[in-house]
Amino acid sequence: MSKLQPVRGTHDLLPDEYRRFAHVVDQARDVARLYGYREMATPIFEFTELFARGIGEATDVVSKEMYTFSDRGGESLTLRPEYTAGICRAFISNGELSQQLPLKLFAAGPMFRYERPQKGRQRQFHQIDIEVLGAHEPGADVEVISVAADILERLGVLERCVLKINSLGDPECRAVYRKVLVDYYSGHLGKLSEDSKGRLQRNPLRILDSKDEGDKAINAHAPSFTDHLNAASRDFFSTVKDGLAAAGIPFEVDPGLVRGLDYYTHTAFEFVTTHLGAQGTVIGGGRYDGLIAELGGPPTAGIGWAGGIERLVMLANQPADPPRPVVIAPLGTAAEAKALGLARALRRAGIAVEQDYRGNMKRRMQRANKLNARAAIIIGDDELAKGMAQLKDLDSGAQREVAFDKLADALKS
Repeated sequence: MSKLQPVRGTHDLLPDEYRRFAHVVDQARDVARLYGYREMATPIFEFTELFARGIGEATDVVSKEMYTFSDRGGESLTLRPEYTAGICRAFISNGELSQQLPLKLFAAGPMFRYERPQKGRQRQFHQIDIEVLGAHEPGADVEVISVAADILERLGVLERCVLKINSLGDPECRAVYRKVLVDYYSGHLGKLSEDSKGRLQRNPLRILDSKDEGDKAINAHAPSFTDHLNAASRDFFSTVKDGLAAAGIPFEVDPGLVRGLDYYTHTAFEFVTTHLGAQGTVIGGGRYDGLIAELGGPPTAGIGWAGGIERLVMLANQPADPPRPVVIAPLGTAAEAKALGLARALRRAGIAVEQDYRGNMKRRMQRANKLNARAAIIIGDDELAKGMAQLKDLDSGAQREVAFDKLADALKS
């Protein structure tokens, strides 16, 4: 190739974009901290079996989208396509975590899925993630949704989103509903897409999430999960809805909402927007009480969500501009040596300092203007002899002498 390019579905986060990216993560981290969530990280790749078992072999993620490879030792490894399974594996692998229940965790990092790149969706993408392990109570559902709402509000996004929720029931009513769905779809077998035909016996609930237009027409008349919830599941869902109302978080019940991964039970939810085109889900998640046991760990309740950072960047308010720097303009070898120590001292005092490494005074001041500097510290032989610097306000043009050891105070004032 004549010119190196990033791999399709990836892109460079250049400084201006990364500042917006970091703003989203920083705001999310700060809100999560207010709720008592602790940050952690998992490896970027795991054994493939983890995702096949945890996410479900019938899902598009596992069957079509994972980046899987054999390492030199012959192990099948996969770049993580989502956080939840890895965090649950970490819970099982690190026994001390089971002594800290309920365990409230925050994470942020890159994910990988092989799919057609489009607006807000890349093959390497990034997510913020919230998980609560060991809390069976519906109050945990309300809390994780509240964290999401507060993050979206902090980013200026919440008013452009709608919270949609649904109940996927407990395993008992899920089994009943599964049979009802199989019977229904079997009557429309000739009109189902090939993907949905494959899901019919493996995981018929996934058909409800199909994007195929023919499947959507069939789904419009499919039996509703709400009609097949048992009393315990109805009570759980009612408590979640009452809790959201008490917290002042508006929501809509969407009987067609089925999260795309196999491990969800009870509450499923999404914050969706119409401001991103087809990719309308900003944050999505739900409860997965059976996942840790399915992976070989102790029966442990779980609930969480993930949000796409790239999508949030597209919606979020702009972060505050970084502090305007101060420029040091030394003239002469001795002044340049003095500038090095002075710059470090000012930075340690919390002042942003830029230094140029060459050029006369005119060139250095031109660079100061390009940097939108607020002040210039000018040092020459005369200043060194007096122990004073010339401090120039680049907005007003005013200039005065300030002792070297008083510069930090002068700049802060």
